Amino acid sequence: MAPPVRKGMPEVQLDKEAFAARFRERLYDPAFAAADKEIQRIIDIAWESYDEYRKNPRKQAAGPEFADPTFELPVEWVATREAIRQAEKQQKDPAGRSRILIVNGSSRTDQSCPGEMSKTWRLASLAQEMVIAAGMEADLLDLSRLTSEYGRHIHPCKACVSTSMPLCHWPCSCYPNFALGQVNDWMAEIYPKWAAAHGVMVLCPVNWYQAPSSLKLMIDRLVCADGGNPDPTSTGGKDPAKAKELELKGWPYPRHLAGRAFAVVVHGDADGVETLRRGLTDWLSSIGLIQAGHQAAVGAYIGYYEPYATSHEALDRDEGVQEETRNAARALIEAVTMLRRGELKQPDDKLREPRPK
Repeated sequence: MAPPVRKGMPEVQLDKEAFAARFRERLYDPAFAAADKEIQRIIDIAWESYDEYRKNPRKQAAGPEFADPTFELPVEWVATREAIRQAEKQQKDPAGRSRILIVNGSSRTDQSCPGEMSKTWRLASLAQEMVIAAGMEADLLDLSRLTSEYGRHIHPCKACVSTSMPLCHWPCSCYPNFALGQVNDWMAEIYPKWAAAHGVMVLCPVNWYQAPSSLKLMIDRLVCADGGNPDPTSTGGKDPAKAKELELKGWPYPRHLAGRAFAVVVHGDADGVETLRRGLTDWLSSIGLIQAGHQAAVGAYIGYYEPYATSHEALDRDEGVQEETRNAARALIEAVTMLRRGELKQPDDKLREPRPK
């Protein structure tokens, strides 16, 4: 028998007064006062959705591909799943162009409060130039848009995996959650980008010894790509008891992104570069991606203990780190070329893991 589902954390349900106050916080501008009656009507409707927990009000029958064909799945999840399937089809097409996903993992941008572009953006642009020059498609994912673009979100991972691996669905089914206002989740577009890529290059700075929060949000939400359940009907949606029972029967732990190549560039100005570089390479290796050689993992200091105000000038002078970034891109380009020819494979891809996690 599956172990019991543990309960006992504090209640978080709001009453209508508190709900309305939070709803109106987004409408702080005095200009909204002219529409107060209309806003109150919208609040009344939103309250009903919240109070009745209408997480996904639009659903459709799963169909014959799923364990329970009659189970109703959110239409948003179905659409994201289809986008991933199309991306995977594109990725596996031998006649298609090679594609490299370049991730700018910095939150700094000249389009928001810092008022200046990030050094990571400049390095990512160098990598993009190399990929395009090699005749491959370069898909530049700029995570700084989380800080500068209206309504752009990556909502935090809810750690369904820690309850049971099959409870974590591929793609993630935790969002959107219309009852809680957790919408505009960018991961619905990001999952297909990863699925379509033959190679991935992650570039980022060190923020307080860690990955920038924008990058970490994406990393956490990619947990469903490694062992995630492609059939939410098998767990009755988000039923933890069913998920535990399914896992204990023997979970196959599907690795949805395994076999792609990767490169990493981490830069800092004082401390933490090596720790973060190792953390990112360990993470990507653990989900089955293949490191594109020694020069595909760069850790560098730019303007070491110099003023932040002159950090771009320090990068201008540091032709070494610029060339190291180009080399990381070159190595990844070569790895993708070998991968598509069938000359590069994960040496342990046919081995059974005795303790997958």
